[in-house]
Amino acid sequence: MTTLPLDQRFADAMGQLLGPHFPSNIGLAVSGGGDSMAMLYLAHNWTRQFGVRLWVVTVDHGLRSESAAEALLVAEECAALGWPHTILRWHWDGQGNVQDAARQARLNLIDRWRGDVSHVLFAHTQDDQAETVLMRLARGSGVDGLAGMAPRREVALHPLGIAAIPEESVDGAMPLQRARTPTFEVLRPCLDMSREDLRHYARVLQGRWVEDPSNQDRRYDRVRVRDLLKLLHQEGITAPDLAKTAARMARAQSGLNARLVDALDQCCRNAPIGQVLIDRDAFATFDEETQLRLLTSSLCYVASAEYRPRAASSDALLERVLSGSGGTLHGAEVIVEKAKIRVMRELAAVQDEVSCVGELWDGQWCFAAVDATEFQVKALGQEGWEQISSKVLPDVTYKSALPLPALWSHHDVISTPAADGMLSTNATRYVLGRIDTGFRAFCLSH
Repeated sequence: MTTLPLDQRFADAMGQLLGPHFPSNIGLAVSGGGDSMAMLYLAHNWTRQFGVRLWVVTVDHGLRSESAAEALLVAEECAALGWPHTILRWHWDGQGNVQDAARQARLNLIDRWRGDVSHVLFAHTQDDQAETVLMRLARGSGVDGLAGMAPRREVALHPLGIAAIPEESVDGAMPLQRARTPTFEVLRPCLDMSREDLRHYARVLQGRWVEDPSNQDRRYDRVRVRDLLKLLHQEGITAPDLAKTAARMARAQSGLNARLVDALDQCCRNAPIGQVLIDRDAFATFDEETQLRLLTSSLCYVASAEYRPRAASSDALLERVLSGSGGTLHGAEVIVEKAKIRVMRELAAVQDEVSCVGELWDGQWCFAAVDATEFQVKALGQEGWEQISSKVLPDVTYKSALPLPALWSHHDVISTPAADGMLSTNATRYVLGRIDTGFRAFCLSH
């Protein structure tokens, strides 16, 4: 166990994450709990040496009556320290899992708040890492899941730009909005620090924080795992040990991803936009782990999914693919053809989705430079196929074309990536693009 002062450990972590040339502005996500308040004090003291300006944000999820007062506590501490602070208010619509919805809303709001700040610190600790590993172990996760949370993670939520946060949902100063980058990085400089390390630091500084009562609510998986970790500690299974396991798994993950990229360079070429084509003969020569990674990466790519599907479902699909069949998973469909394995969007996942021009369709496609407001973007489908079947591109089959997007004017297809060229006489006005940099780049970044 390290004996270095926590200030030095924080400085070392920041140097590894961002040094030696630090940005002039860094964001901090601070909830008011002990971990994030201690991170605020650490970052405040660190800036004295490096001259970085902090921008602090608190997302008030409105799920507890105390949350507004907790956000104000953070604002008061930031004012005392001399840093700008913003409160962003969110209201749950009651749909889906509340914890997942709150997590996504937090990232979404922070992205819309950050302006030209491209790095935001989160106060995840060694204990959080250990709990994450145990939760994923319980779900049967493989190397990727057991690698836990990464110290740095790139987030791309609004590739076409963002709408301003309503004034009634914002209280406080906002970072400058003049040079916003399309992505930002979540940084976790406290991953090798225990929860108690951070609270001790805050106590020594006579800092303030609040204890969230939901951290004692056993209805939540993480709270039950936290209690389990206390029992495991008595048997010699500790949070530092589990965090070390996560670090080793992350190292293995990096090596496996490098092998994945080599594999796709051998077997994935000339796929229609938004799909993946895998040479079956080459695929058969890879080890099972590389096959599984290539398959699940393909699923995530065509469905624009952030996380891989569950291990058991992925294993079952790989077995079907190797036996010559296929199937659907994660919003994607896999078809085993004579010489290739085709991975494409599942039609059922998009057949009812309709977008206006200039908006993202299926989270990944956009038609730009269109000056006709009556147009809509939706799946090509059977009706569209009948219009463009004589103009389809090589390697586009009937079934693979149906879930691809098309620009429609009433009942007429104007443009689609399934067709050879634009179908309108004013073709230059109708430009379609998928918001990514290709399958290889996707694999390198995931």
